[in-house]
Amino acid sequence: MLRIHFDERDIARVQIAAEPDPLWETVLAMHQLTAPGNGLPPYAAWRMRARAELAERGLTRAARLISALAPGDARYFPDFLTPDEGRHGLAAGLTALRETPRARLTAELRRAALPARLPRWAGAVAKGSRAPLDELADAFRQVHGTVVAPDWTEATATAARDRAGRARTLCHGGVDRMLNSFRPYLRWEPPVLHVDYPREGDLRLHGRGLRLVPSHFCWRRPIALADPDLPPVLVHPVEHTTAWAPATTRACHPQALSALLGRTRARVLTALDAPATTGELARRLRVSAPSASEHVSALREANLAHSRRDGGSVVHALTPLGAALLHGELAPVRGV
Repeated sequence: MLRIHFDERDIARVQIAAEPDPLWETVLAMHQLTAPGNGLPPYAAWRMRARAELAERGLTRAARLISALAPGDARYFPDFLTPDEGRHGLAAGLTALRETPRARLTAELRRAALPARLPRWAGAVAKGSRAPLDELADAFRQVHGTVVAPDWTEATATAARDRAGRARTLCHGGVDRMLNSFRPYLRWEPPVLHVDYPREGDLRLHGRGLRLVPSHFCWRRPIALADPDLPPVLVHPVEHTTAWAPATTRACHPQALSALLGRTRARVLTALDAPATTGELARRLRVSAPSASEHVSALREANLAHSRRDGGSVVHALTPLGAALLHGELAPVRGV
């Protein structure tokens, strides 16, 4: 159990990240790729495609380097792999990774007990060479581009749906209710947030606040940085749609999509650019609630909208396909 201790300043400084962090997503994607057996069901099709793509592009060694530094079964992996600058995009995160101070590198690698698994790489780091960090940053860039970036539209969409639900809860019930919305893997007992975690620990925020980062590849339990002096962050799982599949295996439904060519359905699609309940959607469109519900059902059939229950309401939002149809392009990968 990880206990995160808040004070009055921290409550006011809770943040919800606007989108997933590309370095965290790459590390966690490698965890899913190396999971024993057939892996977790939501990622089964993705795993097949990712392995094939990495092998075809000759990136198996690059993927192994990341996995060796951050094995999925480890209770700890080095914090320098996921620098805070990653919130600003892949390029900013990789620049920060390359500039990790030597003393920090050595300390974190020693804590992770990795030198024996990466003797040459870790040995070069210990001698002060910057080449290993360049190699690692390049591995991140290539692996991210191959197995994470193709599904970035879906990753940002699942994060957006999660963030919209948390924001709605925050508006209706404040920070207390919002933090309680993360159950069962988080339990809020003011002023302490109890996190389902593989090891015992305490993190005191001391007025720095906490940044909550939704993650497409995180599963079952959240992950935090080990160093209490680093900017506090908690990466947490999101709910995946039942229709999620890797970009190369998604199918469309032409007959259902044809129903969207009418003017009214186009208005509904546009109105859902911001998530809404059935009642809110009806007010935006100036139609009855049953009519709004009927149109959303048609969008769901075409995999253009997604609905989920939030307390006593059902919140509707666009899927990645719906957003792409509305805006005419897929969501970009920032900082590549």
